[in-house]
Amino acid sequence: MREITLRVSRYDPAEDAEPHFEEYTVRVNEGARVLHALHAVHDDHDPTLAYRYCCGSGQCGSCAVQVDGTPVLACMEGARDGMTVEPLDLPVLKDLTVDMGPVIAKIARICPAPDAGLPAKEEIEAIKPLRDCIECLCCVSACPALQVTEFAGPTVLRQEMRLALDPRDSGDRIGDAIEKGLFYCTTCKRCLEVCPKEIDVPGKAIEKLRELANRRGLTLPRHQEVAKMVQETGRSVERTVPTFLEQVPEVIEPDGPVRGEVGFFVGCMFNGRVPQTALDAMEVMKRNGIRVIVPHDQVCCGSPLIRTGQTSFVDDLKQKNIKAFADRGIETVMTICAGCGATLKNDYETPFTVKDVTEVLTEYGIEPPAKLDITATYHDPCHLLRGQGISEEPRALLREAVGEFVEMPSQCCGAGGGVRSGVPEEAKALGAKRDAAVKATGADVVVTVCPFCEFHIADCTDVPVKNLVTVLLEGYRKKDAEQKDSA
Repeated sequence: MREITLRVSRYDPAEDAEPHFEEYTVRVNEGARVLHALHAVHDDHDPTLAYRYCCGSGQCGSCAVQVDGTPVLACMEGARDGMTVEPLDLPVLKDLTVDMGPVIAKIARICPAPDAGLPAKEEIEAIKPLRDCIECLCCVSACPALQVTEFAGPTVLRQEMRLALDPRDSGDRIGDAIEKGLFYCTTCKRCLEVCPKEIDVPGKAIEKLRELANRRGLTLPRHQEVAKMVQETGRSVERTVPTFLEQVPEVIEPDGPVRGEVGFFVGCMFNGRVPQTALDAMEVMKRNGIRVIVPHDQVCCGSPLIRTGQTSFVDDLKQKNIKAFADRGIETVMTICAGCGATLKNDYETPFTVKDVTEVLTEYGIEPPAKLDITATYHDPCHLLRGQGISEEPRALLREAVGEFVEMPSQCCGAGGGVRSGVPEEAKALGAKRDAAVKATGADVVVTVCPFCEFHIADCTDVPVKNLVTVLLEGYRKKDAEQKDSA
């Protein structure tokens, strides 16, 4: 047995004006789950504590709560000393019990098709990744779009795709999905991160529903414009300044001895709209002894098309990009765009390894820059944090470059999944939440590793927003100036 202390959210609408926390110390067995700790509170301290549970084995979804701000199943999450237990981010009925009814009511039921036969084996295999949902609503609680829109939520859209794949169903699943907010999803993958059954709703449902919608001519007009631009120019953003590829040679040699070599996939934003950041990255690589090969025949990675369901010529883009790097014998391709990196890693089958710039710099090790006399916070790009599993590398590099680093809660800024272009009011609302989070840190600058996040957050806050490579380069320039002054 061991003793732990936990804080539990309490709220009785008949008596309380608002929720409050109460602290309890309980004794539980080694290996106890959060549910066991709640049982101990109920049995030994307060029998009025309201919470749900049923199977106790992760199969029914009844006991979902938030522990330290993350939705989990109480019967599966380990109990730990000092934890805070709250209800899901849904209307609270009492204490830890929430009203799941309105969301459950939106989950579609099958409309039997007359004379439908059993699904074929391949149809069953396509359905499998979507059928394990236990309707715990962890994904709904965590979804950022639901905080600012009338989006029906991840599991509702998951069910629409599950039924769209089932030949026994006769419903108009694409029309239903659009009505329920198909284009409101930012594909941030927060729902996948918290799903106890690891259902990839953005990849297996949202993007596939958008693909079916595209075949029926129902893609949003702005998304169609982007697809047309990619098809005509090979790029998803207009050229507003001399591009990065126009400004650099194909091989960029380091300033000193060669310590390593990478190919560089620049991405559309850094190539055509904010090339200075890509140029800054090249200076940082040169400074740290890394030769960079830049194939000039690379094109858009296809991410804007995949996320919006416009996949008819994505394979052509993939083949061009793979050939551009493979023909030069490049073994490691570096990205400095989170969206490009996630796409190359997750949607391509490449003969080379793909690494984010923060992975490359961490693996080789960097010359320490001079610390800038600023306080910085870091915004996790969704396609870096959840799309590539990269969290600590950028933080470690940033700590080397700034006087003070302060954390900020991770949440989608609203730029992804075609939302900034297709549903700008939603993107603006999520950006406002990022602005509030930034202001709460008191930081002088927001640092990120994604051009879309950088561009969007800069539109939503008056706090300067910079890419990590630019901050590192500023540190090197400060170091050089200090050494020159002391010489």
